[in-house]
Amino acid sequence: MSTENIWVIGDVQGCAHSLSQLLQQPELDQPQARFVFVGDLVNRGPDSAGVLRLIRDLGPRARTVLGNHDIHLLGVAAGVRKQSASDTLGSVLQAPDSQTLIDWLRQQPLALHLAGHLIVHAGLHPSWKLRTVLKLAKQVQTTLQAKDWKTRIGDLFGNKPDRWSKELEGLDLQRYTVNVLTRLRHFDANGRIDTKYKGAPKHGSGVTPWFAMPERRIEMPVVFGHWSTLGLYLQADVIGIDTGCLWGGQLTAIRLSDRKIVQVPNSDGELQPF
Repeated sequence: MSTENIWVIGDVQGCAHSLSQLLQQPELDQPQARFVFVGDLVNRGPDSAGVLRLIRDLGPRARTVLGNHDIHLLGVAAGVRKQSASDTLGSVLQAPDSQTLIDWLRQQPLALHLAGHLIVHAGLHPSWKLRTVLKLAKQVQTTLQAKDWKTRIGDLFGNKPDRWSKELEGLDLQRYTVNVLTRLRHFDANGRIDTKYKGAPKHGSGVTPWFAMPERRIEMPVVFGHWSTLGLYLQADVIGIDTGCLWGGQLTAIRLSDRKIVQVPNSDGELQPF
C-alpha cells in the first residue's frame, strides 16, 4: 500500500450511505487513494451488510482492523453471544451472502502497521511496543481465522483479566488483548482497564485516558476510533477519529501523509443515545 495517499476512516457502524458519500468526496475519489478503517464497521446503524460489502468490494485498496462491535457480530454469528436490544445486526445475519461477509470479516487483523503509524480500534497498554502489539494481535487473529473459530471465539469475551502482566498466557492473554485493542478508553488508578466511564477525559474522574498514561513505549503515532465522546483528537503521537457519525455527528477521514481532514455529515439518520 503506497504511503502517499492513505486515508484512515473512523467508525462507520452500519452507516453505509454516509460512507458512500465520504468515498465520493473529490479528495478520496481518486484511483490512487487507499483506505484503512479503524473498526466498528457494523452495528447500531441501518445497513451493516452494506458497509461490509462496500469495503470488501474495494479489494486491495482497503484494509480494516476489527473493533468491539465487529467481534461481537462474530460472536453472535458463532452462537456464543446474544444480541442486545440496540443491536442492528440482522442485515448481516439474514443476508443471502451472510456466510461470505462473516468469513471476510473474521480474516481481518486487530492491528496494522503502515506508513509510520499503528492503527488499532481502541487503545494500547503503555508498556507495549510495536513488536508486542503485533505479536499479541496475531495470536487473536489466529483464533478468529481458525477452522474451529466458532467453538473458540467465546473465550475471547469477558472483562477479566483487566490488568496487564507478563505472566498472562493462553486465553487470558488473548482476552486481555481483545479488551485493550478493541474496548479500552481509560485505565483506573491501579492500572486496570476501566469499562464503566465512557465519557470524554475529565479531571477528577479517577481514570486516565490510555494515551495519557506515563511512560508509553510505542514508537510511532497511533490512529484509533472507538471514542465518540472524545471526538476528533489530534496530537503528535495520537489521532482519534471517531466523530460520532452514528449519533448524528460526522464520518471522518484523515490522510496520513499530511493529516488533511475530510468529513461528511451523517446521512443515515441519527441514532438516539440509550
